[in-house]
Amino acid sequence: MKDLSVRILITAAALFFLPVSAMAQTPQLDPGEKLEKLQFPAVTMQLKGWTKFGNSHVYTLPVRTGQHVKVSFSTKSKFAFLAIFDLSKPDDEAFFGTDEDGMSFETTVKEDATWLLRPYYSKVSPRRGLGAPFSILIEPLAAAPQPPQPPAEPERPSLFPKAPAKQ
Repeated sequence: MKDLSVRILITAAALFFLPVSAMAQTPQLDPGEKLEKLQFPAVTMQLKGWTKFGNSHVYTLPVRTGQHVKVSFSTKSKFAFLAIFDLSKPDDEAFFGTDEDGMSFETTVKEDATWLLRPYYSKVSPRRGLGAPFSILIEPLAAAPQPPQPPAEPERPSLFPKAPAKQ
């Protein structure tokens, strides 16, 4: 009887913590946002949309260790931006934003993760209209080339023999 109650307790604890780990990968959406799940592209992928105030698309992009990727954002509006979040991290801070970091982001992924790409229309700007068109390019790139090794020095004649390699 005691063994059964221990099993039930362990199962209940496992079920309690299961949703917590699942929520770490689920983005919190603003009212009206629509989530679109992407797959890492084999070739350049272009996403086009409109940053309607509160009614835009947000995208999840799974990335794997070692993938080299470039994400570029373009818009004609000076009030539309893109923020990229890492859903595997517990904090809510974007690790890249076009408002401060430029219009493109290029990196080699350090660990498996799911990124959230969130185009948005600035809430603090004096807006004219309800949003702005945007384009996001996701480009898989070849791995960054390794720096070339300096050529080895050719052996020169010497009066002294080389020391044997230490083991």
